[in-house]
Amino acid sequence: MKKNYSIKRKYKRISTLLALLIIMMITAFYAKGAILPDKSTPVALDLRALRDPAQLITLAEKNYLVENGLKNDFRPENKIPVKVKGIYMSGAVFNSSTLFNRLVSLVEETELNAIVIDMKDDNGYLTTNLDIDVAREIKARSHKGIDIKKNMKLLNDKNIYPIARIVVFKDPTLAEGKQELAIKTKDGRIWRNRRGLAWVDPHNKEVWKYAVDVAKEAAKLGFKEIQFDYVRFPTDGNMKNVVYPYADGKKKEDVIKEFLKYAQQELQPYNVYLAADVFGLTTLTVDDMGMGQKFEKVMEHIDYICPMVYPSHYGPGNYGFSNPNANPYGVVNKALLDGLEKAENSSVIIRPWLQDFTLGKPSYGAAEVRAQIKATYDAGLEEWILWNASNRYTRNALLEG
Repeated sequence: MKKNYSIKRKYKRISTLLALLIIMMITAFYAKGAILPDKSTPVALDLRALRDPAQLITLAEKNYLVENGLKNDFRPENKIPVKVKGIYMSGAVFNSSTLFNRLVSLVEETELNAIVIDMKDDNGYLTTNLDIDVAREIKARSHKGIDIKKNMKLLNDKNIYPIARIVVFKDPTLAEGKQELAIKTKDGRIWRNRRGLAWVDPHNKEVWKYAVDVAKEAAKLGFKEIQFDYVRFPTDGNMKNVVYPYADGKKKEDVIKEFLKYAQQELQPYNVYLAADVFGLTTLTVDDMGMGQKFEKVMEHIDYICPMVYPSHYGPGNYGFSNPNANPYGVVNKALLDGLEKAENSSVIIRPWLQDFTLGKPSYGAAEVRAQIKATYDAGLEEWILWNASNRYTRNALLEG
């Protein structure tokens, strides 16, 4: 019995010595750099697991990702303000090589320096596949075409400031894919607007998270600013039949304010500026217009507030004009001066959306677009963005670059 015990002890000592020897050999190899990766020695990495640089990985793995072009988090290192003169680009255009390059050329050849690009539009479509569980669960449609990283690199190389437009609460894809998040009718069905499109309930925190998750992915792709659109409650359709399943007694304007506060907190580590689009009339009205957009509250947790001061969207009598659409300078100038008065004690920057499309009479051309730009400057502002849903812009309205 003692003999067997002695043998066991002997083998245990030998095993321990062998283990120590192996550890010493491995340590020596690392010290000499013998197993550090190079371009000819691939490293087996779980790239999905490493998509967030906040996760700790070895220096060797980090170097391998960078050297082999596998880095997939390009969030800005610093926040550098840009005096934006921009245009809007849809997800479909972004994914068309011809149309994308045409708008990039327009920016290069003119005074423009920025592009607002859809990342999630008002159909809930994504501009590219994003690594978000909810997007997969609801089978969110994404545009196909160009490698988004190549497009983003091109914009960066050409010093074009990229802004990610994210539609928040008008999301029929999310409302249909997760119907418990949808606004309902009094009899429990999904409520729809005049175009038959469903909206999600702005009170719901899961809805908030999805929009902000899209923003985080946009930041990782290299977008330097996040611009939230449709950050409001619906206004068109049978509003008397609307039920918000997750309503908690808060005012609409406070729900919108709290969403933007949440977004600001969540996106703080991503080094992006925050912007929100609001109706142009919010600079004029004293309430939230029934949709939660009270100018003074929207601007509390963002860097840029972007009123859509399209003259065609004002009614007879606004600012004393019987036909505001025929007075682009006067409408834009007065609307922005009203906005400046509301933002007098705030650090927020007003950056208006201007009309580069025709809706009603007169038809809009270079003179009407330029009049709005001048009205912006004359109000003391330095930034603006042109909107045309079809991405067709009036070249003659722009100064040479």
